Amino acid sequence: MNYFALFNLTPSFDIDKAALAATYQQLQKLTHPDKFATASERDKLIALQKNAQVNDGYQVLKTPLSRAEHMLELRGVELQHEQKTMQDGAFLMQQMEWREQLNDAQHASDPLSALESLDEDVAADITRLLSELGTLLEQFDDESNENAANLVRKLKFLFKLRHEIELKEDALSDF
Repeated sequence: MNYFALFNLTPSFDIDKAALAATYQQLQKLTHPDKFATASERDKLIALQKNAQVNDGYQVLKTPLSRAEHMLELRGVELQHEQKTMQDGAFLMQQMEWREQLNDAQHASDPLSALESLDEDVAADITRLLSELGTLLEQFDDESNENAANLVRKLKFLFKLRHEIELKEDALSDF
């Protein structure tokens, strides 16, 4: 399913989020199952399926990382269920350093401050990589697609790490 086509958007990493939201609202009204309450069972099922596609498409397109994955999927680069490991040695070393910082933060004199500092560093890297990803996705050659796929893999790790940091911050804030 091409969600860009569903929402009448040009496939692009940088999308008009207001247009996306407006189209989402329109499509929701057109496909909402309640609108088909008196329709045949077949029509109800079709409406339910279309409504699910609208919801799925909106969730994919509103988030930069999933939008990038979808763009790559449309170009024949499948990342969703891959088991490929990262080949970037420098990034693997950085991952280990971040993990160490995350563990060390719990034992720091001010754990919350240590976690916030780590979170700021990770957020900065996410911002930088998202910018690079946008540039790569403007190009349509195999090398750019593979480089973009590698950035998506890195960003997945960073978003997961950020989530772990937030969980630890929340746990500390509860005390």
